[in-house]
Amino acid sequence: MPKNVSLISFLVVCSLWSVPRAAHAQALAPYTLQLDAAKLEKQGLSLAQEAAQLGQFQQFELALPRAKLASQLAPKNDKVWFLLGGLQLQAKDYDAAIAALQKAQSLNPKNADVLFALGSANFQQQKYQAALGNYQTGLQLKPNDPDGLFDLGNTYYMLGRLPDAIAQYNKAVSQNKKFWPAINNIGLIKYEQGDSEGAIKQWQSAVTLDKQAAEPLLALAVALYTKGDRQQGLKMGETALRIDGRYGDLDFLKQNLWGQRLLSDTKKFLELPSIQAALEQQPSQ
Repeated sequence: MPKNVSLISFLVVCSLWSVPRAAHAQALAPYTLQLDAAKLEKQGLSLAQEAAQLGQFQQFELALPRAKLASQLAPKNDKVWFLLGGLQLQAKDYDAAIAALQKAQSLNPKNADVLFALGSANFQQQKYQAALGNYQTGLQLKPNDPDGLFDLGNTYYMLGRLPDAIAQYNKAVSQNKKFWPAINNIGLIKYEQGDSEGAIKQWQSAVTLDKQAAEPLLALAVALYTKGDRQQGLKMGETALRIDGRYGDLDFLKQNLWGQRLLSDTKKFLELPSIQAALEQQPSQ
């Protein structure tokens, strides 16, 4: 699986947002103009706080106009631009997101999360070399970030650099033992390489960590069914699709980095009568 846009690191800003006090006007400067500027900035930061709170509740249509206005009222605050870029990324307005994130980076070059967000924007547009540079630079600032390591692994995966991808996934897991998406993606690579047993072990580990994780459970179901363990495979597949019916869509699986071999086996699996029945019972999400 790739890192979903909904999990992007701009939510760090949402959760940590605080409105700083406005600076006092200098004694020898025009007092009224300084006071007005301070008030405008304070209003902008208040709007940004509202946008961050709305973003946490995924009310992005309400959050985005507030963040845009906040960036006009507080144009020198890197958090405001970071928040705006993250919300625009949610809206899949990638060019605008990149522009806002680059502004945030110019104001605070040491914020690794901004670089990770830029990497996500480029990754979503299939600009994998640009994303690679973003993630590598971000990890220089924040080398043990499991999400950044995972995203770098995904980028290597899309560039066909599979040993490098596995290395980054393993680094992510070394930083967070419960980070099942990285374990899952190692399984995706192993399956495409013909190592079904190795893939099964990865997916079993991922499911052990999170029994509600539909993706590794469905991948495990397909692998077991294809291997010949049909009864267990069908049971797991039905359970996975009850958890999340989106995984019954091959296009969705492709977006989650499933390779051709696994997609081919999954297509046959999804056509089975009992799996079709499970899909019909589960409304699409």
